[in-house]
Amino acid sequence: FILTIIDAGTRVGRFMLQDLLQNVPALTNRVKGRPGTLVTSAIVVSLWGYFLYQGVIDPLGGINSLWPLFGISNQLLSAIALCVATTVLIKMHGYRYALVTAAPLLWIVIVTFSAGLTKIFSSDPHLGFLSHAASLAALLQGGQITADRVVETQAIILNERLDAGLTALFLLLVTIIIFESVRTWANLLRGTRSAVTAEAPFVLSSITAETV
Repeated sequence: FILTIIDAGTRVGRFMLQDLLQNVPALTNRVKGRPGTLVTSAIVVSLWGYFLYQGVIDPLGGINSLWPLFGISNQLLSAIALCVATTVLIKMHGYRYALVTAAPLLWIVIVTFSAGLTKIFSSDPHLGFLSHAASLAALLQGGQITADRVVETQAIILNERLDAGLTALFLLLVTIIIFESVRTWANLLRGTRSAVTAEAPFVLSSITAETV
């Protein structure tokens, strides 16, 4: 399951990074084709690889630093997919079937954003990344951490702040995607934007019960 998510996340991350870099005039031609794909893939893999390494060396165990962020990023990836699906449905059928994907999108956004903001800003050290890091930093500055645990405590503080920063970045990026999606939907429904799709037309299956 985790390997599947990492594979899908790497592909999506590579595609988004490559698409973003194509908007930079000096890099438009350089990021196209196989070389650009390899370079952007390496960047994405190195980013999550560094975070995986930080989780592995976490004194409390990698699951404490990796799992909360994995859950948030996984659901935010679903939100992006639902944004794309909703856009396709509106382009093809108008508002008729939009709620099929828009309703789950709204639920995922509410739940995941609530969880993400709680993990960042909760004052409970058992919940909030920043509050846990602040409590450990206070203990460290107050000399309440033994010398043999100073390095471990500093690693935990770094990982908690890293989690908070990445969670905030994920929420910000998905917020931008949702905002742009909603604006696109509004323009499509108002008719101020043409509903051009690249989807393959529906073809009725030729498989019959007898064939099966």
